[in-house]
Amino acid sequence: MEHHHERSGSWGTLALLCLAQFMVILDVTVVNVALPKMSDDLRLDAGAATWVVTAYTLCFGGLLVLGGRLGDLLGRRAVFLAGLAVFTASSLAAGLAGDAAVILGARAAQGVGAAMLSPAALSIVSTLFHGRRRHQALAVWGAVGGGGAAAGVLIGGLLVSGPGWSWVFFVNVPIGIAVGLAVRLMVPPSPRQPGRVDVPGALLLTGTAALVIYGLVRAGTAGWTATSTWLSFAGAAVLGLATAAVQRGTRSPLLPTGLLRRRPVIAGNAVMLAASSLLIGGFFLTSMLLQHRFGYSALRTGVLFLPVTLATIVSAHLTGRGLQRFGARPVMLVAFAVAAAGFGLLARIEPHAQPFSAVLPGFVLAAAGLGAGFVTASTSVMTSVDHAAAGGASGLLNTGHELGAALGVALVSAIAAGDLAAAPGGPLDGFTAAYTAAAVAAAVSAVVLAAALPGGRPAVTEGPVFVH
Repeated sequence: MEHHHERSGSWGTLALLCLAQFMVILDVTVVNVALPKMSDDLRLDAGAATWVVTAYTLCFGGLLVLGGRLGDLLGRRAVFLAGLAVFTASSLAAGLAGDAAVILGARAAQGVGAAMLSPAALSIVSTLFHGRRRHQALAVWGAVGGGGAAAGVLIGGLLVSGPGWSWVFFVNVPIGIAVGLAVRLMVPPSPRQPGRVDVPGALLLTGTAALVIYGLVRAGTAGWTATSTWLSFAGAAVLGLATAAVQRGTRSPLLPTGLLRRRPVIAGNAVMLAASSLLIGGFFLTSMLLQHRFGYSALRTGVLFLPVTLATIVSAHLTGRGLQRFGARPVMLVAFAVAAAGFGLLARIEPHAQPFSAVLPGFVLAAAGLGAGFVTASTSVMTSVDHAAAGGASGLLNTGHELGAALGVALVSAIAAGDLAAAPGGPLDGFTAAYTAAAVAAAVSAVVLAAALPGGRPAVTEGPVFVH
């Protein structure tokens, strides 16, 4: 049996699962770069263009916990492969889209596929690897979460300025097919667990997450005081209370009882929410700054982000080692303090500055700090749950990532609203205000989240860590 684990828990398997996750994370940011050209070709109005991004985020973020639970019940490999098939087929449909209805339907279907494959992939990683190798594997996974967002801008720029926006989607097709075939060969079938899916709870939880994300998107476009924004949040609060009531009364809750009472799970999800909102908000703001204010093309913006991707990967590697040596608290404190310093540098940008020297040092620092946040979140949550709860826990963690992304973009859009559409060369007050807010949020997070995480070093066990 041990031999079987060694074979299955290989770095090749990890690379495959991370490649699938990379595609999923990429599709959050890559479309932002392709949107202007896509809108022209498909004659999308401003509302429809926003929905090309939102349809994916809503279905992905809303269905993640259900996707994770399905993986626990039906077998993770089976749910991963089904999600990958849906994601790949809908990527092909999106690339071939000739009008608004097809592209929006395909983007929603991509989100459904992503919600199935993403938690299943993380569950497989956390159950195939043990001991120190599990910490290393989760560090690589965290790097993909941070690096995928940065790479999306570069890959989007390359594809849009090269073969065209359709290839932002077409590129997923051969990768999806290759990963699917390789996973069938390399990953053993996962055992099923007895139990049922709590359908009312799933629908309520999906509705809650979808309304929160929709409210955040509306806040970014229509403002925080708009009726549609407040109604979305009010609806989410009502559905959230109903979800809690249903979960308490059912014998097969979506999230295993005890999961939400565990400190590493709650604190880890808070870290993921903070890191994701600051990083994705930072990418959105900085790419708008470079393209709208400094006149950079999508490709040139992407090239500028290359060192940012590298910084995220290096930081994830160092974080994996730091967590084993020092524990989560000091790592978290340093990580978010570094991110705060990075945003502080960005807040000092001048209208006639040289973008390369004015933007890059601060953004590299911010991304390095936040990349460490992704690794700390994944490790904190996934090393504190048993195999049976891995799907629910990874679904919850990925939901934190998606909610964070929507929250970050909504907040920076609201703060920098006036400057996002202004002409090049004007004052950058809105941008500097948004960067200052990000620096303050990162500094506060450093203190609050370090205190929230459990003290001491994470247990490095040879088998799974069981939760009773």
